[in-house]
Amino acid sequence: MSDIQLVDAPPGVEGAGFFATSIDKVIGIGRANSLWPLPFATSCCGIEFMATMSPHYDLARFGAERLSFSPRQADLLMVMGTIAKKMGPVLRQVYLQMAEPRWVMAVGACASSGGIFDTYSVLQGIDEIIPVDVYVPGCPPRPEAIIDGFMHIQELVKTESLRRRNEPQYQKLLASYGIQ
Repeated sequence: MSDIQLVDAPPGVEGAGFFATSIDKVIGIGRANSLWPLPFATSCCGIEFMATMSPHYDLARFGAERLSFSPRQADLLMVMGTIAKKMGPVLRQVYLQMAEPRWVMAVGACASSGGIFDTYSVLQGIDEIIPVDVYVPGCPPRPEAIIDGFMHIQELVKTESLRRRNEPQYQKLLASYGIQ
């Protein structure tokens, strides 16, 4: 028995030599399988992310072959580790420098909720300063959890409408963070 799973084609019209579907679905599949993540790692979750990129786990097989260390060339911000309040404006600036469409993944307990650091100097979750699409639990999360979070981002990207970023709901979300 083979471990290979076949994926169903998106709904469309088939015929001899052609396949027609909507442009949203084609672009969604292309975007989902060619994400350029920007790792913003500050502590132990960053080490787990390094393991995720290693040949044993190989995040590249999911379409994240190229890590981007420039926010202007990235479309997925992966925040891993403790974020001090003094670092908050830097993280926000990195987010704002990314071009739309952009997605954010909070990796680990510290990025999601401040973790064990319930102190005045630690941000109690990055969702206080930027919108987050997917949270990956754990302290630190195993590479399998990071891959699972990445696959959730891919599913979100694949099913997102091309016009979502211009909708009033999305504009309202950005406005709640003070982002134009």
